[in-house]
Amino acid sequence: MKRPIIRLIVKIGIGCLLLLIGVIVVCDVLVVRNASGRTFDNIETVPHNKVGVLLATSPVTIDGTHNYSFDNRIKAADELFRSGKIEYIIASGGDYTRDQKYGCDEPAAIRDSLIAHGIPADRIILDYEGTRTIKSIANAQNIYHLDSVTFISQKYHNERALYLADKYGLHAIGYNAAPSPIRLRRFKSTIREYLARPKMFLDLLTNKVQ
Repeated sequence: MKRPIIRLIVKIGIGCLLLLIGVIVVCDVLVVRNASGRTFDNIETVPHNKVGVLLATSPVTIDGTHNYSFDNRIKAADELFRSGKIEYIIASGGDYTRDQKYGCDEPAAIRDSLIAHGIPADRIILDYEGTRTIKSIANAQNIYHLDSVTFISQKYHNERALYLADKYGLHAIGYNAAPSPIRLRRFKSTIREYLARPKMFLDLLTNKVQ
């Protein structure tokens, strides 16, 4: 009697796993196809937008180690600004200084690093409500009244941001910052992004911006 029940449980488990994998794959394909031709690696081919949105990041990871993705996003923003591809930069993120484990003011950290690279402070806008990608995009349209922007992040992040921007009616492109040079970090980012894409579709279905 126990064996049929065990077999049924195994079949249900396998079915749920296959369904989950299928959902992840479909979400990934939709996001990648939507972003095709709209993210750029070569600074010379990037169209001009008045404002670039540097999506939330910090100089340290949640485990306290150096975040190379932060450095690369700052470098990408600097390249865009110096090449005349953008005129202003929105530093998007949250103030987590009270978090004993993380403890970072993301917009301020981005601003300070951009200024250290020679970008004028009056060209940097701090968006403390951009705690999630979907909120950064909603803010660009609803608070800053922008109709077009250039996202600045790693390619996988830009692709998701572009899908969200389309749903909000915000014309956008993405300039791809280099990925982390650490293989394990890249792997973790890839896994995190695979899970973030189905979550994005759920947020869109439920109209959840918080």
